[in-house]
Amino acid sequence: MKTKELLKEHFYKYPKAGTQNSKVTVYSYDVETRKIKHIKLNDSDVEYIPRIASINGDSHKIVIATLNRQQNKLRFLLTDPKTTITMPIYVDNARAWINEICYNNAKFYSDCFIVSSAHSGFNHLYKYSYTGGLLEQITSGDYDVLDYYGKDDNENHYYQSTKSGAINRVVTKIDKKGKVVDLSPAQGCASAFFSPLMNYYVINYSNVSTPPVYKLYKGSHKEIKTLEDNIHIAKKYELAPKREFIEITTDDAVLNAYIIKPKDFNPSNKYPVIMTLYNGPSSQSVLNRWTIDWENHYAMEGYVIVCVDGRGTGGRGQNFQNVVYKNLGYYETLDQIAAAKYISSLPYIDGARMGLHGWSYGGYETIMAISHPDAPYKAAVAVAPVTDWRFYDTAYTERYMLTPNENEDGYETSSTMNKVTNVNCHLLIMSGTADDNVHLSNTMEYVSHLIANGKHCDMFLFPNMNHSINGCNSRTMVYTKMLDYFDTYLKQ
Repeated sequence: MKTKELLKEHFYKYPKAGTQNSKVTVYSYDVETRKIKHIKLNDSDVEYIPRIASINGDSHKIVIATLNRQQNKLRFLLTDPKTTITMPIYVDNARAWINEICYNNAKFYSDCFIVSSAHSGFNHLYKYSYTGGLLEQITSGDYDVLDYYGKDDNENHYYQSTKSGAINRVVTKIDKKGKVVDLSPAQGCASAFFSPLMNYYVINYSNVSTPPVYKLYKGSHKEIKTLEDNIHIAKKYELAPKREFIEITTDDAVLNAYIIKPKDFNPSNKYPVIMTLYNGPSSQSVLNRWTIDWENHYAMEGYVIVCVDGRGTGGRGQNFQNVVYKNLGYYETLDQIAAAKYISSLPYIDGARMGLHGWSYGGYETIMAISHPDAPYKAAVAVAPVTDWRFYDTAYTERYMLTPNENEDGYETSSTMNKVTNVNCHLLIMSGTADDNVHLSNTMEYVSHLIANGKHCDMFLFPNMNHSINGCNSRTMVYTKMLDYFDTYLKQ
C-alpha cells in the first residue's frame, strides 16, 4: 500500500446529542420521463425517515415511515410518487420511545398492511387498511412479538415471539381463525427465513446444548430435509462449560441470569467470579441459545461467569424496558449491584474476588456499576465505553434520553464523570483510537476526570482500530489482556 493511501483522510458526519441533524427529504424519480419530484411530508415534526417501502410493485403506491426527533411518534404516509400526494394512514405514539422493530417489521400488501406496536404494554401485530382503519389485532398476550415474517395466501401469519419466556424465541403460525401453532420448540431460540411466496421456509434452532440446526420446510410445516445439524460442533464442545439459567429476585424486580461454572466445578471450593453485561435498552444477553465464546474459555481457566439482564432490557414488555427512560445507567446499576450481592452469597463464590466486564454500552454500565458506593468489585474491564451521553450520537442517545436541553438532570446523573470519586477497584479501559461509534474522546475525558480527582486506571489503546477492534489479531489481544488483568487481581 502506498504511503499516500495510508494517509488518506476519511470524514464522517457524527451529530452529538442535542446538535443539529442532517435534514431529510424525499424525492421520486420517474425512469421514463426522467423527472424528479419533491415529495412534501407536510409535518414539521419529521426528523427521521427510517423506512420507505413499496406496495407489491405498485408504482403508484409507496409508504414513507417518519419519526419525530424524540422518536416517540411514528407515522406511515401513503404516497403516490407520480403526483406526490401523501395521506397519513397510521400513527403510533409511545409513552417512551418507538422500538425499531415497529417500522422494520412492517409488511405492506395490496389490500392491507401489518405493523407491530407496543401500545398494549407488549409488542403485538395489527392489521390495518390503507384508509387507516384497524381491521384486526392478530396477536395478543403477555409476551413480545420480535419479528414478523409475513403472511401466505391462506392468511396464515408467521412470526417470532417470547411466548414461552423472555430467554426463548419461538417461531409461530396463526391462521385467520386465530388458531396458533408453534413451528419450533418452546425452549430455545429459533428464527426463520421464508421464500417470497411464503411456501418454503428454513428454521434455524439452537439452545445451550444444541448448536444451530437448519431445517427446510414446505407448506404446513412439512419437513423436507435437514440442511445442517452441526453435530460435529456438538461433539467438539460437548465437554465445554455450559450456561445454567437462574432468576435473581431483588427488591424491585425478578432478573433473568445465567451462570457458567468451571469444567471441574467443585461446590466445596470458592471461585472468583466475572460478571459480564451489556444491558442496553431493548437488548438481551441472557438467551437460551448456542454460543461458544470467551466466557467458556474463562470458565475453563477457573472462573465462574455470570450475566444478568437488568431492567431496561428487552423481551419482557414495556414496563420492564421503559423504566430507564431519560435516566440511563441508574436502574441498570441498582440491578447489577443487587445481583452481585446475591451471587457473592452463593456458597461456591468468593465474594472478595469479583470482577466485571462490558463492551460499548456494557463498558458504560461497567463504569457506572463500579462507581456505585456499594460496588463489591475488585477489578473491572471496560472496552470502548460511553462515558457521557453528551458525547454520543443523536439518533441513539435521544431515543432514550431526549436532548440535553430537554433532560439536563438526566444527562448529569447518567454521566460517569460525576462519579469518579467512588471508583475504588482496579480498572482497565481498552479502546480503539479510530472508533467511529464510541469516540475515543469518551475514554480520554473520563481518564482526565480520574486524574483530576486523584484516581488512576490502566489503559490499553489499539492504534487505528474501530469500535469492534478487529483485524491484526487485535480481538484476541482484547480477551488475552482482559484475562491477564483478572488473573492479576482476582486470583491472588
